[in-house]
Amino acid sequence: MDRQGQGRLIRIDTPSDPRIAEFTAMRDKDLAGRGDRFIAEGKVVLQALLDAEAGSRRFVIEKALILENRVDGLGDVLERIDPDCPIYIAGREVLDAAVGFAMHRGILAVGRHVPVASFAGFLAGLPQQALLVAACGISNHDNIGSIFRNAGVFGADGVVLDASCCDPLYRKAIRVSVGAALRVPFCRAGSLGEMVDTLSAHGFEVAGLSPRGAGRLSSYAPGQRLALLAGTEGEGLPADILQRITTLKIEQAPGMDSLNVATATGIALWHAATRMGRAG
Repeated sequence: MDRQGQGRLIRIDTPSDPRIAEFTAMRDKDLAGRGDRFIAEGKVVLQALLDAEAGSRRFVIEKALILENRVDGLGDVLERIDPDCPIYIAGREVLDAAVGFAMHRGILAVGRHVPVASFAGFLAGLPQQALLVAACGISNHDNIGSIFRNAGVFGADGVVLDASCCDPLYRKAIRVSVGAALRVPFCRAGSLGEMVDTLSAHGFEVAGLSPRGAGRLSSYAPGQRLALLAGTEGEGLPADILQRITTLKIEQAPGMDSLNVATATGIALWHAATRMGRAG
């Protein structure tokens, strides 16, 4: 980073400095539920956040906190941050005390998600051929992060979450997704029933993944608009929803109950993306 760039860096000498108050809240489930704000952690995630901010305008970076010995290796990344966004630097003892643990990778930013106005508006903005993942009741951040990673790898147009899903912008979910939670568009859709109704009204075939599915995934041929619906592990998708939609099962060896929801979603996405000409 050149001298001019380093001139915008603001030094922090104490973890109680109010200018980094958002980072001290990380022990309280990060910033989840606080005005769509969240913590981005690490170089890869910060780059994904910058890409999303520049390309889609779905995110805004509000401030960054960088370990002082990481600055020299981040010149190109830090220069991409808006000049009006403060960049704070501090020593390790300040970051460790402020964050509450040492596993922060020395690179932190506060981001703000700018959600779409409505679920219907989100769907209306998708291309004619579209592939979505629809998630119901996913409460595990590892699973939600992995689902977003799968969606990014296989070129899904977005992820739709019902009201009971956990926050994909929780720090751990973003990390597990390897930044895909910032790259893949997503939208909240209310209840599961409302989600299915709205998807159907916008021309999507909703295909639910279930060990009780009527059809086999391996022989399934998707149409132009497909939403792959995955439910929580254990209970799975409700029976009344399964009666209303296409249901698919992934063939597996006998003796095991079912696949992990993230693994099942990845297999189904690969199959659908391949059949729709979107992979490879």
